Amino acid sequence: MKRLLAAAAAALLLLAACGSTEDDAAGEPTTVRIGFSAWPGWFPWQVAQEQGLFAKNGVTVDLKYFDSYTDSLTALSTGNLDANSQTLNDTLSSVSGGAQQTIVLVNDNSTGNDQIIAKPGIDSVLELKGKTVAVEQGTVDHYLLLLALQKARLSEKDITVKPLLTDAAAAAFLAGQVDAVGAFAPFTTTALGLAGSKAIATSADFPGAIPDHLVFTADFVKDHPKEVQAMVDTWFETLAWIKANPDAAISIMAKKGGVSDADYKTYDAGTTIFAREQNLAAFESGTTPAHLDYQAKSIAQFLVKAGLVDEEPPLDGLFDPTFVKASSS
Repeated sequence: MKRLLAAAAAALLLLAACGSTEDDAAGEPTTVRIGFSAWPGWFPWQVAQEQGLFAKNGVTVDLKYFDSYTDSLTALSTGNLDANSQTLNDTLSSVSGGAQQTIVLVNDNSTGNDQIIAKPGIDSVLELKGKTVAVEQGTVDHYLLLLALQKARLSEKDITVKPLLTDAAAAAFLAGQVDAVGAFAPFTTTALGLAGSKAIATSADFPGAIPDHLVFTADFVKDHPKEVQAMVDTWFETLAWIKANPDAAISIMAKKGGVSDADYKTYDAGTTIFAREQNLAAFESGTTPAHLDYQAKSIAQFLVKAGLVDEEPPLDGLFDPTFVKASSS
């Protein structure tokens, strides 16, 4: 259940072997293989499945849940998925490695559910100097940590990073083995179980820095626009269903996330789900973090500066607002 910055580079070598088959000819109806993992902005797909909203919109979907977010990235890159819900950071990293991917929908922005949580006695990012921080290297929470350190005029050299998977990092923090942890919901709930602990930096401090999207392979978008449109329409219809049936929706999503309904409700403010109007605004070209093209350029520059990619990925054709614009939901 990790939200990593980069898919396995070796997986990209298999891209050339992953073309259409006779059963999946261009323009012919096909099953959409879509992946998602543990993040509040992606659990609405579970609601769509359980309420029959994919079928209602005329699309057959093979919805695959990944315990490991990394595996979902690899599955998309190797052609074992047609689409995946993933961060902009991950998509840029994959594209920089040669993947041909297209963002057709904004699921959400992280507005607090990615957090740097510190033990009692540490009240600011500046006070992390000389301390040990557990974080999964390459994740967006590693990215958040670097942003927070930069804002405090520190660098990664000023702390000791203990690389652990996100669930293990939260558990290590809870056990008192590290001074702080970078984690995302629902693992923030685990970390905050340490008495007196608190978030000293969150994604709310960096608006627009962690957007999450529905990403298709570029070939699938070209060959199966009807299915892509149906997926986008289903997203907006699902949000309407959730709004009309909040308690039932929370129960579905909390169960999938392995947390209580009460805990799931606490994630609401920290993940801003994007309806159609917010999507349209995000896809517009602009010069603020609210605009995807601006944010992509900022993230690309940061990824290079942090040494996470060798060069800035090409952005031409990355964003396709066609399907959001065509949706009437």
